[in-house]
Amino acid sequence: MNEQQLIAGCRKGNRLAQKELYETYSRKMLGVCLRYVNDRETAKDILQEGFIKIFIHLDSYSGEGSFEGWMRKIMVNTALEYLRKSDVLREADDLDHSWELVEPDASTISKLSAADLIKLIEALPPGFRVVFNLYAIEGYSHKEISEILHITESTSRSQYARARQLLQMKVNALQ
Repeated sequence: MNEQQLIAGCRKGNRLAQKELYETYSRKMLGVCLRYVNDRETAKDILQEGFIKIFIHLDSYSGEGSFEGWMRKIMVNTALEYLRKSDVLREADDLDHSWELVEPDASTISKLSAADLIKLIEALPPGFRVVFNLYAIEGYSHKEISEILHITESTSRSQYARARQLLQMKVNALQ
């Protein structure tokens, strides 16, 4: 089945279409969940919750834009809901410090694989990791992040700056 047939089948409640949709996208969506929580079991729980929401709200997908992008947004929002409920984001305090960013050596970065970079991002404290993912990977603005996470824009900026600083320190330590 192609994507449109899968969507149509899922809208009709066809279990085989739902299974195929899940099997087609679950690995990629688990990767999205793992960017927000380090624990694989928690990420799997978020993935399951996200797919439940996808199946329940499938009629709200208009067909415009990427279906995968629509699903990714649901997964990100589900992960953020989990983090808010578990109070992990509370540590995101409002700091207006100017952090000195030391640029890592470009040759060190070029030697890192994507998996190595992902591991470095996963090692960030949860509040830093969430803001970094939303800003640098998902493309949200600091204003949007502040609304999503119920923090100030300056907190979003400082969390992002601190995340970058920590990443740069970790990359420099690899030299």
